[in-house]
Amino acid sequence: MSDTDVDDAEADADPVTVTVFSDYVCPFCYLGRQSLEGYRETREADDGDLRIDWHPFDLRSGKRRPDGSIDTSVDDGKDDDYYAQARENVRRLQEEYDVEMDLEIATDVDSLDAQVVSYYLKEHHPYDTWLAFDESVFAALWREGEDIGDRDLLVDLAADAGVDPEEVRSALEDDTLREEVSGLFDEARRRGVTGVPTFAYDGHAARGAVPPEHLRRLVEGA
Repeated sequence: MSDTDVDDAEADADPVTVTVFSDYVCPFCYLGRQSLEGYRETREADDGDLRIDWHPFDLRSGKRRPDGSIDTSVDDGKDDDYYAQARENVRRLQEEYDVEMDLEIATDVDSLDAQVVSYYLKEHHPYDTWLAFDESVFAALWREGEDIGDRDLLVDLAADAGVDPEEVRSALEDDTLREEVSGLFDEARRRGVTGVPTFAYDGHAARGAVPPEHLRRLVEGA
């Protein structure tokens, strides 16, 4: 086989797809994605690129008011000690994965609209367009401290990914699309997903912002 044939074989390697259940308002989902990117960067060219099959998950369902705002007074069993430990874990992983973050916790931010737009783009646009939007939502919240529940912000982020703003506004007003996303929340729980991030591949799963080597074992079994 010539060098050219080897290059062609590497270029034609099928991408490997990892299913990821996540919610944008979860700091560990952001950290987990950074870990996944760290693993992706270490893969050999002939192993194929690593792609994400994203599934939405709703962490705010019990606290969301009818107007979409978040009622932080609702008792969800998470007290001050829980959040203190969560912040400590975020700081530890932030340092371990060398991740820039402006926030550690975002209890008063809702991601429903962001997930609606993300799902729409995933279903109706190329993968790279969805991925650019997805990454920009995470960055807007966790690196810039912006409110990803702001529809104008979501429209701008989608426009930066190359999507017509009116198309995004239409998706945000689409009740059928919103019901589809809600159905996906329910489906995730039926599939046994109880927390995020959850990474799944070939019948196996890893939960939490696990290190890149754990994701390598999940995918490669080594």
